[in-house]
Amino acid sequence: MTALSLKQANQIINTAIHVARELNLAPLTVVVLDTAGHLKAMQREDGATVIRQQIAIAKAWGAVNMGVSSRSLAAVAEKKPEFMNALVSISDGKIMPVPGGVLIRDAENKLLGAVGISGDVSEQDERCAIAGIEGVGFFASV
Repeated sequence: MTALSLKQANQIINTAIHVARELNLAPLTVVVLDTAGHLKAMQREDGATVIRQQIAIAKAWGAVNMGVSSRSLAAVAEKKPEFMNALVSISDGKIMPVPGGVLIRDAENKLLGAVGISGDVSEQDERCAIAGIEGVGFFASV
């Protein structure tokens, strides 16, 4: 399996932030996690609040550890709130079931990690995550 390099992780972040600036979004925090949910790279734009880092990590961590996007986890939370509450509890609050956590896949559909973004509305966070992933030539799994 191809491993996600630091260079690729930084390119994902730079592309996501570039798209956010083109769209005039609120300041973002962007994280890239590896397949084990460990931090590979992170940037917090000037003006982004400090808690955005924890939110972005929780979006990506939930996605990579559950094998689905945080958008998909939001759908689960709507249909099965008791399950999601239990999942958040047993993960010590490391899961945020709202859009903005997107899986990174290679051309063979192998999981490489996840991107988590927080700062603007969740749909825009997700839009920037997808742009960052696709900008490097990988595939975004939402």
